[in-house]
Amino acid sequence: MLIKVKKTIKLPCPILLERLKKAPELGPRVLFFSGGTALKKSCKELVKYTHNSIHIITPFDSGGSSAVLRKAFNVPAIGDVRNRLLTLADKSFHGNPSVYKLFAYRFSKNAEPKDLNDELNQMIDGGHDLITDIPNPMKKIIQTHLKHFSSLMKDDFDLRKASIGNLILTSGYIDTSNSFDIILFTFSKLVRVLGIVKPIVNEDLHLVTELEDKTTLIGQHRLTGKENNPISSKVKDIWLSKSIKNKNKYSVNIENKMAHQIRDAELICYPIGSFYSSLIANLLPDGIGSIIKKNYCSKIYIPNTSTLDPEEYGMTIDDKIMKLIAHLVKDDPDNIKPREVLNFVLIDSKKGNYPGEPDTEKLSNMGIDIIDTDLISDESYPLIDEKLLIPVLISLT
Repeated sequence: MLIKVKKTIKLPCPILLERLKKAPELGPRVLFFSGGTALKKSCKELVKYTHNSIHIITPFDSGGSSAVLRKAFNVPAIGDVRNRLLTLADKSFHGNPSVYKLFAYRFSKNAEPKDLNDELNQMIDGGHDLITDIPNPMKKIIQTHLKHFSSLMKDDFDLRKASIGNLILTSGYIDTSNSFDIILFTFSKLVRVLGIVKPIVNEDLHLVTELEDKTTLIGQHRLTGKENNPISSKVKDIWLSKSIKNKNKYSVNIENKMAHQIRDAELICYPIGSFYSSLIANLLPDGIGSIIKKNYCSKIYIPNTSTLDPEEYGMTIDDKIMKLIAHLVKDDPDNIKPREVLNFVLIDSKKGNYPGEPDTEKLSNMGIDIIDTDLISDESYPLIDEKLLIPVLISLT
């Protein structure tokens, strides 16, 4: 496929892809606003071409074991950050497979509290099977954080289904005065994470969603359709609150370090995944749109290629594009132009099951182009095939 992007290029660009495969450590800084697991396969393909991707993750999960951890320690949700770190970790590096197993391990949901505490103490002492094969200094750091978490844990803390990786990262967060920077930097270096992974904010915040039928949902878990019934009314508005117990709007600014990451990216991607809880949630902090505007790189939206996301209830593809733009310009609607925060919408009209069609004329008048290319294979249908997607994204950098 040929497309005019500053100059006419071929998508994907085989010459660029071949060059980057030989030296992915020199690859482009592709930035994703995402969360959850929708990009898991894509990340495994991405590291073939770049070790410099940037992943901005939502820390607002309020369900399952994350809810237990957040209630006990007043911390942001760290599970999606942990998952992305492990997905990007260099699996060939000595000790990493063992660390991966440990960080992905969850305590039994049926065991007695005493048995779970005994198992945690076995990890702290180094006698647990998941610890013994991890080399130092990685092992010592992990044991230190588990010991610290254990000292913070109250007697009635529920360890059932708790993720070991989440306990370690939570300990690091508390130990460094409520900042993930140090523990994420340390862990990234220890397991050679081939990219940068950061939560959009370091604060303990929650999602609040207002539906068109006037229902208000406090907590991300009530929106996603995983622990509660899927929504049956369109989302009218979504914002952040300081507490799971009230719906009051809370304003938070992105930190300078986050602003630098966004400003220095060579491609900004609004990817597939849960539309509100993964994508739009990342754009709720103040200052996001203004910083994105200052970066002159290409900005691309990749809509979901099916109607499987319950958060998109009642939305057409045009609705999603317009909602995305609205959140991107919200900092200063009079001075941020849509084309400054979004340039392309990437679709596969031949195989994609999109609700409705994008209004190409309206988008063109905004300075936004549709890129219609092969994204879905017979094997991946109805979802995007990462082997088709990533080469196209890399070619647009």
